[in-house]
Amino acid sequence: MLETSSPAPASTSHSTETLPQRLIQPIGAKALHGLAIEGSSLLAVDPYRGYLLRIDPKTDNATILNSQQVDTFESATGVAVWEDTLWFTRDNSVFRCRLDDLTPQPVVTLPYTLDGVAVWENTLYITCRKASQIFIHDGTSGKRITQFSAPGIGTEDVAVWGEYLWVCDQTEQSVYCLDRATGDLLMKVLTPFPTPTGIAVLPGTTPEQGTVWVAYANEEPYVRDNPNAEVTFELTFRDRTFIHPLKFHRRAQENFCLSNGYLLEMAYVEEIDALEAVQLSGLKWHMALPTNTDRQTVRSVEPVGIPFEEVSINGQRVARFSFDTLQPNERHLFGWKALIEVYGIKYLLTPRHVEQCPPLPASFHEKYLVDDDDLSMDQPLIQAAAESAVRSETNLLRKVLSIRDYVYDQLTYAVTPAIDTPDVVLERGQGSCGEYVGLLLALLRLNGIACRTVGRYKCPPQADQLNIFLEPDFNHVWIEFYIPGYGWVPMESNPDDIDDGGPYPTRFFMGLPWWHVEMGKDVSFEKLTMPQDNPEVRLGNLAINHVRFRILSELNPWEFGKESSLG
Repeated sequence: MLETSSPAPASTSHSTETLPQRLIQPIGAKALHGLAIEGSSLLAVDPYRGYLLRIDPKTDNATILNSQQVDTFESATGVAVWEDTLWFTRDNSVFRCRLDDLTPQPVVTLPYTLDGVAVWENTLYITCRKASQIFIHDGTSGKRITQFSAPGIGTEDVAVWGEYLWVCDQTEQSVYCLDRATGDLLMKVLTPFPTPTGIAVLPGTTPEQGTVWVAYANEEPYVRDNPNAEVTFELTFRDRTFIHPLKFHRRAQENFCLSNGYLLEMAYVEEIDALEAVQLSGLKWHMALPTNTDRQTVRSVEPVGIPFEEVSINGQRVARFSFDTLQPNERHLFGWKALIEVYGIKYLLTPRHVEQCPPLPASFHEKYLVDDDDLSMDQPLIQAAAESAVRSETNLLRKVLSIRDYVYDQLTYAVTPAIDTPDVVLERGQGSCGEYVGLLLALLRLNGIACRTVGRYKCPPQADQLNIFLEPDFNHVWIEFYIPGYGWVPMESNPDDIDDGGPYPTRFFMGLPWWHVEMGKDVSFEKLTMPQDNPEVRLGNLAINHVRFRILSELNPWEFGKESSLG
């Protein structure tokens, strides 16, 4: 519900009341930007409509505070409150006004467009994507005090409490916690939804564990019924904006941070429907099962259709289905269904952490530095690319990032009918996620960096749609690289390749969002074995797979793994 009113009397800027731990979606708002806590309410701006909104987090009702001053807030993107004063950014200026008046006075004007603003006592913190900086100014005189480098590459909003600055970045899909005095990065965490546009924190929030409130604004596709069109159903987009509690838990000893988790039901089922009539005997059909990792734990697994025997291959759980005979035109549905906890994860390692790495274990050389999957590592084109990608860099993390950025410079994403070898992909300049992975593996291994392919599916990332069956469009693979003395860390294949020539975000460099489901590592996802006297048959010609997810509930990251089971 959207209402209009005169501004309420001045109130304190922060409340010790607990905000509701749920998604808040005020009706009538096109896009919420900026976010501030005012008493027991939230304030945000809608830059497209020029609204300054007071949002009741208990009812989702929103009130327009500037019903007669809409022009004043058009294009405003950041908002902050300190005592009875409101601060907001618009274009290249920061303005202040009284909450009971809303007549703006310019305080700071810079040559660039300004994005977000936060205030602590009489100090302003202003984000600016154009300059890639956070500017710190005196709130009375407007004079510059100092400035920090922005933690991400996108448009950022900022909040402050005590000794900490909190920054959300739309492109990086991340929240950062900085030391307010030095700008040093203390923590970073992935958000469960894309395009965060505003952030607010309650008193006492620290980077160890807690909740911050994040606003999001984007568009979603939907099918519209248009009775005036020849084809009445058409695909179009609609605005979607809401506020959601971002929960995080920093595991300092392990150097990573978890964010909002979800309990998923995932089903993977094969439907035997052979393209050609074949008769097989002694068939063993192996399917890798979901695995336990730093961000994922398996509560339970059960068979679908046909019982399976669980076996261990390379230390990973695999379901083995047995068929004594498989007659021509015989039909079966079989697979598994699992309950899985998944969380967003962001590793907090820096180049300094890996400067004194021990040598790579000898056993890794024969397993993770060789061409074991048509990686074209003996081709001059790939060998030259491996050298060009890192140049004189020696630090392991910087080498990996340089190789990733080199691949992003050379390729654009495209769905391809088959996986080609890295030399073909590099010459073509286009690749699927699997082809990005192949080129990354080749270049990393030629530079002495152990790495492997991991995957295999992504749940459609609709975290607000609980108990609805969701089906992914494609399977998906990414990589893990090994840091001696620490372990395996993830890196996405292509999703961060968002802009020709960069700069590229690092949201999924040593990070994975909650919707990735990890299957057994170092094993084939599916494999057929049978006696040699059987006809040769490809798995893809024998069956059709069905993959389905259901998001059952949201989970707190500090509860990770407490209800896990290996059953």
